[in-house]
Amino acid sequence: MKKSIALAVTCALLLVLAACGGNQNEAQNDSGIMETGVAPEAELVIKGSNFKFDQEEYHLKKGVPVQISYENEEGNHGIMIPGLGLQLDRNNNSKVIVPEETGEFEVSCSIMCGSGHSQMISKIIVEE
Repeated sequence: MKKSIALAVTCALLLVLAACGGNQNEAQNDSGIMETGVAPEAELVIKGSNFKFDQEEYHLKKGVPVQISYENEEGNHGIMIPGLGLQLDRNNNSKVIVPEETGEFEVSCSIMCGSGHSQMISKIIVEE
């Protein structure tokens, strides 16, 4: 009897969790960035080496799906872009987003990498 009740409760819980899955092809987070199942129209590669990124600023277009990729050239680094809700590193190194707001968004190293860690900053500029 107890096994039957436990089985029924487990099945009901699985059904509730499956129903909460939502549409995985398109989801929007609080920053106005959409993750889509569509192919990117642009690509941005950000490269990091010891205490610097390969560019001081990167430019994107508002509303254009872009695949952002991160590459480590030297040392152990990652990127964090809080304004775009994005964090990448060598294990999770690429993501497609659609910037929905214009502005400047700070890019910083997400992995404590040594004495120059706090100076490892760049920016992404999203334009119309």
